[in-house]
Parts: sequence; C-alpha cells; structure tokens
Amino acid sequence: MSQVVYAKGLTKSYGGFDAVKDVSFALEENRIYGLLGRNGAGKTTIMNMITAQTFPTRGELKVFGEEPFENGRVLSRVCIVKESQKYPDYFSVRDVLETAAMLFPNWDRAFAASLVEEFRLPVKRKMKKLSRGMLSSVGIVVGLASRAPLTIFDEPYLGLDAVARKIFYDRLMEDYTEHPRTVVLSTHLIDEASPLLEHLLVIDGGRILLDEDADELRGRAYSVAGTASKVEAFASGREDQVIARETFGSLASATLLGVMDEGTRRQAGSLNLELASVSVQQLIVHLTQENTQRKAANDR
Repeated sequence: MSQVVYAKGLTKSYGGFDAVKDVSFALEENRIYGLLGRNGAGKTTIMNMITAQTFPTRGELKVFGEEPFENGRVLSRVCIVKESQKYPDYFSVRDVLETAAMLFPNWDRAFAASLVEEFRLPVKRKMKKLSRGMLSSVGIVVGLASRAPLTIFDEPYLGLDAVARKIFYDRLMEDYTEHPRTVVLSTHLIDEASPLLEHLLVIDGGRILLDEDADELRGRAYSVAGTASKVEAFASGREDQVIARETFGSLASATLLGVMDEGTRRQAGSLNLELASVSVQQLIVHLTQENTQRKAANDR
C-alpha cells in the first residue's frame, strides 16, 4: 500500500515554542485516520503543514511523494475542511459549491446536490449569514463531494446536532466504500466517530503519543471498581499497567492497560470488584493525562 503522506522528524517552531516536535508518521492510501488530541496539542499545525498552509521549521514532509508547497500536482489532490474556514463576504452557498467544482477534478455535482438537500442548506443565502451548524454542513458537502484522494476534516461537526452528525458519518462511510481515498478526521467526539476510524494518531504536547490501528486499541484497557483496599490489592503487581486511579471515600477505581482474560476476571470476582471495558475515548483521555502528569514531574 503506497504512502499518501510521509513525515520524518517534522518540527514547527514559533519563536522559542515548538508546536510540533520531531514528529514522524505515514498515512497510507485508502484508509480513514483519526488525528486526535487536546486543544493546542499540534493537530492543526500538522494539518496546515500537510496542506502547505505553513512551512515546517525542519524535517521531511512528502505528500503523494512530493513536497506540497506551491505544488499544483499535489494540492489539486488535497481537500481540507477547517472549522474556521473563511469565505468572501459576498459568497453564497452556491458560490462555494461552484468554486469547489472548479478546484477539485473529482467533484461530483449530483452527490453535492443530494448532500445539500439532506443538510437542508439554503443555496442562495450568503455564507456570512449562515448559522454555525450550516457553515459546518457546507464544509462537509465540499469535503465529501470533492472526492479528493486526501481529504482532511478538522472538527467538521461544530454546531451540528446529532441527526446531522449521523448523516455526515453515514455518507462518509458509504461514499468511502464506493470511492476509497485517504481521509483524516480530527475530532473530539472520539467514541462517536470511532466506528469509522481504521488508524489513530494521538498528538500530545506536539509529539505523537500513539500511532496504532484502531482495532488494536479497542479492548486494550479495562477498569476495576470497588472498595479502595481491594482495588489496591488487585493493582498490586500490576503497577506498570495502571494508567489512572480515582477514589470516592472508601471506594476506588483503577484503569489498567491489558486484556480482561479469564485470570483477570477470576481475581476481580474473588475480590468482589466490578470489571468494565474502557472505550477508545476514555483510553486516550487517560493516556494524555498520564503523559501530562509525567511531563510535569520531569519538569520539577
């Protein structure tokens, strides 16, 4: 499988601050990636470098095997949908769609029209008069109907209700199945988007914390809960697996990396502890919190 994006030692600095620090990763063709992390983690900076909206300070970056900056061969194959996308004041929804049709060689007018209808977009209305949800819907229409070989959605759902978000997820999956391409989805609604994601890149503090197939992460962690003394007894000997602890008076819970095998279930049962699986979103939250705490301890 060929690489759509290749990054090695990628760094972006602003003065004395490194927004992205020595990052290396690859995005393969025809896969859906989740680019995840807290606000300010470096996700948008990485997306901006991939789409030639900002220069790397150092490191190697190739998109479709070439450097992306001022490269029409590359940029005509890339579509990025940003939550902060700006449009000319006089542009209507129809103007945006007509412009997109000229920019993207694979543009599908019929598909765009069906999406406009599903999202109930007023095509004659000026972009500056749209609600936050409608602005997001326009971006989604552009991203999906572009059928660009590399399509990036940066927080595409802002202002959308649950019904509209489901339309987005369903149409993305249906069209991806018929017209495979590389899709990068940056989102905070990890559990909601998780069924779509094939591979996860988790960024924290400008560095890659996790770069793994989503299937490998599902079921990779579990929690135990019960009386504090029994939770500690269970965690004893598993300290290297514990990534989070919480206490509630005499009760406690612990989150551990590992699989709930039969031995784990037996021991938890013998201690009258409750076992529960940990979602991908919970796992990422715990890992980023643990990383933050570790960095804080090292900085002391």
